[in-house]
Amino acid sequence: MAANDRAAAPGKSGGSSGADGLMRASLSAVAPGTALRDGLERVLRGNTGGLIVLGSDKTVESMCTGGFVLDVEFTATRLRELCKLDGGIVISSDLSKILRAGVQLVPDPTIPTEETGTRHRTADRVSKQVGFPVVSVSQSMRLIALYVDGQRRVLEDSAAILSRANQALATLERYKLRLDEVAGTLSALEIEDLVTVRDVSAVAQRLEMVRRIATEIAEYVVELGTDGRLLALQLDELIAGVEPERELVVRDYVPEPTAKRSRTVDEALLELDKLSHAELLELSTVARALGYSGSPETLDSAVSPRGFRLLAKVPRLPRAIIDRLVEHFGGLQKLLAASVDDLQTVDGVGEARARSVREGLSRLAESSILERYV
Repeated sequence: MAANDRAAAPGKSGGSSGADGLMRASLSAVAPGTALRDGLERVLRGNTGGLIVLGSDKTVESMCTGGFVLDVEFTATRLRELCKLDGGIVISSDLSKILRAGVQLVPDPTIPTEETGTRHRTADRVSKQVGFPVVSVSQSMRLIALYVDGQRRVLEDSAAILSRANQALATLERYKLRLDEVAGTLSALEIEDLVTVRDVSAVAQRLEMVRRIATEIAEYVVELGTDGRLLALQLDELIAGVEPERELVVRDYVPEPTAKRSRTVDEALLELDKLSHAELLELSTVARALGYSGSPETLDSAVSPRGFRLLAKVPRLPRAIIDRLVEHFGGLQKLLAASVDDLQTVDGVGEARARSVREGLSRLAESSILERYV
């Protein structure tokens, strides 16, 4: 099987990415456009059914009885023909070889499963016991099911996935427009030093919503394989800069540590990620995730940005220089008031870069105010 016909092979569960990472890798391996998916669809059309283990080790070998040891190159047509033997098939972990065919798989019968059919019950138990993904092709139900670490995912037709993905993409476009509006308003308020915790929470809320919708669409892209290329391009265009903006907002506004309360940027980002969809709708909850109290009085209290976010919009300004500027001046208002000579006192900021920063911030200030009031 040619390398460009094969997706990244799934591994065992329990790694750094966990079960979700293994599921994504497994979905990628059986996505449309891959030789494995071609073989599975051939089996489905041939009305024979199949049970395929995507990986092999000593544990897999120990539960195989009967059948044939092959060790031949994987092809879609071979998979189709070998499934006629009405036994399990074992493929190498990199999906390049068919190692065994026509085997009876005997997993631990005490492993709990909610499946009822013999093939599906075996697939579920084998997956849980060995940690490798297992594919079951149902002859009677006419479906392909993927079992990964206790999870079951039915592989759908590309048209059905595309329909849902396009709906999600339309939702993402609307949310991104709203995000651009509140982010633009925040920029204008920052220039005028009129920001409140409510304004910051609204931007953080929208950034998190856009990020979550994008994550859902990314899952569709994985499932679609080659059929999802255009969707991937649209997604990349829509969410460009969202993740860095999320971090910059938190860096700008995470409260200074006190005796009662202390939260790092990473902790605040993690707290935002842990919010449920219902919690994300409440600005007070978002404010608490950022490190504020979340009370109505706190939401309306004034806060001042450190300047990371607007400095990041100045062209060709390295992150190290941004960090030094913020550390030296301590806040956006002092940065806006700084002259070229003041800026040059910062280590690594020469005259040319100082002028670039000064002019860049002035242009950002003018455009932000114009966008708000015109």
